[in-house]
Amino acid sequence: MDLDTVRTFVAAADAGQFQEAAAELAVTQQAVSKRIAALERELGVRLFTRTARGSGLTIDGQAFLPHARELLRVAERAVASVRTGRRPLRVDVIASRSAQSGLMRGFHRAYPEIELDVVMLFDVDTAVAAIRSGAIDASFRAVAAPDRPLPDDIESVRVFDETLQLLTGPAHALAGARSVTMAQLVGHRIWMPGIVPGTEWAAYYEDMVAEFGLTIEVTGPNFGSDALLDTVADTPALATFMGEQTRLVWPADHGLRRIPVTDPTPVYPHSLLWHRDNPHPALSTLRAHLAATVAAHGAAGTWVPDWAARRAVGR
Repeated sequence: MDLDTVRTFVAAADAGQFQEAAAELAVTQQAVSKRIAALERELGVRLFTRTARGSGLTIDGQAFLPHARELLRVAERAVASVRTGRRPLRVDVIASRSAQSGLMRGFHRAYPEIELDVVMLFDVDTAVAAIRSGAIDASFRAVAAPDRPLPDDIESVRVFDETLQLLTGPAHALAGARSVTMAQLVGHRIWMPGIVPGTEWAAYYEDMVAEFGLTIEVTGPNFGSDALLDTVADTPALATFMGEQTRLVWPADHGLRRIPVTDPTPVYPHSLLWHRDNPHPALSTLRAHLAATVAAHGAAGTWVPDWAARRAVGR
């Protein structure tokens, strides 16, 4: 249905005269008459009765008027949803309990007037495709391994290094340690069932294994963080890595321990990705907020894979 004819019908119904509707719409009276006639042909009913005093709605016109108004409101909302600065800023944070989600909560507290849509996509390829299609405006990722460079139209900047800690149950051999070195982790089973081959986090842990000789197991189905915590709490031989800012809650009787890792301290490098031609004004606000509020990355005594360190300053 032609929205111009619907808009003309509403204007004529409100004005009560085609001439006044024409003046409001900045068209000729003849154009108004033609649009109304076209709409009546499309609907198969008469919408107006013409009188010496002007135009009045028929019963069918009265029935159609509220729906016509709603059609115009829906059209306005549709346009506003994609108009720069009018639609929400859409950002991918990977998981609701992740550090990236915490960064976005901080951004929302600082800029409550900016409307946000927070989504959770799977891997960097999915996120990049969504950025390029316009489905999202930005994504927090570890960028990519060296053999999978980002497309030229995708910008990235490393914004945050999240310290990894060792998480153990109360009966684990390292549970009483105030801290452990990477060398002390050799020979211990570190269980990471959420690692999916081909993802950026898989590349991160593969490089960690190659660098330090750790034993990282990915066997078994991934039933989520609650099941992971239950298993680690009940199995003395298993530990796992957990981001320092990953928000998790477990029962007090689990007795889980978060233990700092040193010499070096492994950190997971979070980068912000966006399309270089994205005009959303809130995107630059987000980037400036992250630059001003997040601690500097690349601190001495920390470790990231070489491919992440090379991209520390962005594209």
